[in-house]
Amino acid sequence: MNEKALSRRALLGAAGGIGLSAALGVSGQAAAAPAEPKADVAINPDGRYPVVPLTKDSWTLGVAQARSIPVDLSRVEASRRDNLNHMLGLIDAAFAFGGGPDLLFFHEFPITGFGAGWTRQDVLKVAIEIPGVETEAIAKKARQYGVYIVFGSYARDPDWPGHALSITTVIGPDGRILSRGWKARNIKGAFGGEIELFTTTIYDVLDRFVEMYGRDAILPVIQTPIGNLATSSVQREPELFRALAIKGAEVILRTATGGFVPADVAATSLYNSVYTAVSNNAISPGSPFFEDSNAGGSAIYGPDGEVMAIAKSPNETLVTARIPIGAFRARHRQPTIHPQLYMDVFNGYTPRFPPNLFDNYQPGDLKDAGRYLRDKGVWK
Repeated sequence: MNEKALSRRALLGAAGGIGLSAALGVSGQAAAAPAEPKADVAINPDGRYPVVPLTKDSWTLGVAQARSIPVDLSRVEASRRDNLNHMLGLIDAAFAFGGGPDLLFFHEFPITGFGAGWTRQDVLKVAIEIPGVETEAIAKKARQYGVYIVFGSYARDPDWPGHALSITTVIGPDGRILSRGWKARNIKGAFGGEIELFTTTIYDVLDRFVEMYGRDAILPVIQTPIGNLATSSVQREPELFRALAIKGAEVILRTATGGFVPADVAATSLYNSVYTAVSNNAISPGSPFFEDSNAGGSAIYGPDGEVMAIAKSPNETLVTARIPIGAFRARHRQPTIHPQLYMDVFNGYTPRFPPNLFDNYQPGDLKDAGRYLRDKGVWK
């Protein structure tokens, strides 16, 4: 492992293992004296999980069902700023009538939107940097209202030149970036093989990601004074959310764009006895699809899998629910599972597509990704 990789892992250690940039302030300053990195993926053997003390026994989770408008490639900076200003206005709106949520959760692409015909270079052009101008502006709102703000975005990273990333960022009420979580994987083979998603996920560069950040960073759980948070933009992979719950996730925040399966989100809560929220886009005039295509449905589910609150329309709206984290934590433990019954099945399973396929080649667009991946699957 080279010195640069070691220093990155040391940075993770300084953050307590809670995310890729938890030790960075919004202006990019590192925290003081980095500690040694923690051992990879240490799981408590007694059903408990690592936490930090709670500062309140109950708090309000707000899900901002907002529009998703793609950045105009002919006026990138101006239209990206328009989207950012709209997002900032929604943050203000959440507090317009007094006390607002303690955590405000946006969907996958409130700042950049999603362009159906975008190439990799287009995505890199519209993507933000984290930290950067946009996170600075959002951090200012977080400090103003004393609120956690969570949102997804296309992002670029100087440590990963040429890679278009999908990142979910958590900003604390003091304006510091607590987590910058990569999307764990994209589904492959779902579009008939003609097109494939070309953003780089952890799975696409798994070995290099682990070398740089350690295995614990694959599924980060963020220990905060309002509970253990986890974020994801992955759909239909219950094993991933089970693993997050085993690591101690108490509230799982799932971003979506253009729809999701409500039963999949409800099952995340039911099977793991955790709180789960999903933030989807609202009706989006000017989007590249029908404006109301798969819009709405943002919701919060309780540990029993039942809906606590749900958007009543596909328009822009705020969905809120109280999280009684103190009482929940007092009785909550890791999910009850019996791996001795089926780990041999998982260990013997061969994924349809192997990891690391984007390490040495990054497809230029959806069709190029389809062409590149067409003969990479190992299933017959």
